[in-house]
Amino acid sequence: QSFFVAPRISDLSRLEDFLRDDVPEVKYVVAHGRMAAGKLEDIMTAFYDGEYDVLLTTSIIESGIDIPSVNTMIIYRADHFGLAQLYQMRGRIGRSKIRAYAYLTMPDKHVVTKNAVRRLKVLQALDALGAGFTLASHDLDVRGGGNLLGEEQSGHIKDVGVELYQHMLEEAVAELKNGPDLHRDQSWSPQINLGVAVLIPGDYIKDLGLRLATYRRIADIEDEESGNALAAELVDRFGPLPIEVEALLTVMKIKRLCRKARVEKVDAGPRGIVLTMRHTDIDDPLKVLNVITQNEGWRLRPDQTILVPGNLHQEKVRTRETLSALCSLAEGFHS
Repeated sequence: QSFFVAPRISDLSRLEDFLRDDVPEVKYVVAHGRMAAGKLEDIMTAFYDGEYDVLLTTSIIESGIDIPSVNTMIIYRADHFGLAQLYQMRGRIGRSKIRAYAYLTMPDKHVVTKNAVRRLKVLQALDALGAGFTLASHDLDVRGGGNLLGEEQSGHIKDVGVELYQHMLEEAVAELKNGPDLHRDQSWSPQINLGVAVLIPGDYIKDLGLRLATYRRIADIEDEESGNALAAELVDRFGPLPIEVEALLTVMKIKRLCRKARVEKVDAGPRGIVLTMRHTDIDDPLKVLNVITQNEGWRLRPDQTILVPGNLHQEKVRTRETLSALCSLAEGFHS
């Protein structure tokens, strides 16, 4: 069996045409990271069971794959991969007594960068056991090393960190697209205090990197449909949702409702809910007053916050009533 690896999902259709037209006798299957988790698992299981000769895929196979029957790897446009990636992928073959072969392909040298050629030459030279340290040294040499505690770095990312830099870049792009006023309106984030545990337990998603990536995906949920789809994917991959994860998904739903209802802060406790309005976004205060008068027990406090009293000692009741109150406010603004 063989791995046929491409750097981008968009390259797979071209390579699939090549396999179908030039080697029709080969049974192949395509796998990549944008597939649904269940479908991807079925494909990998079928390949592991020997139902296909070639797995046409992306770099998703660089870790966690152990298929002893695979002894050949062809990497298309190897110049698009990093040195560590190539080394990791090469380690996916030769995991049995059968001699393994890795073929790294690239276009004519005049369109390949010097660093790409250096990476491939380094990988070609790393043919002994325990080459990890040598690889790291060469990788550092190719990338260039900075001074962790000093100013000998390059680029703007060094000043702010990767996460903040990406956030600032997204804000700048949004401002150019939509204008500064609209961007400021879209970028604010409400504060939610419900007194409930919201997290992804370590025993639910054990891999730290995957857990952090899931946090990011949850934070990026934009609507009810994508939230339900992510919840279904988590159930499919990791099992039934723990209470903490359900609460986390609910809090994200509450955040989306807060933006629709112009609520800047939510404080919910055993005796009720306090909603702090984002007054700069309220064009018609009468709409807020109408919602308050239409809901029995709601009160506008002297500090201009809205009190929604209730017996909310149970966490599920608290989150449910918070959702209900925000829905009422949001409907009042859009009626």
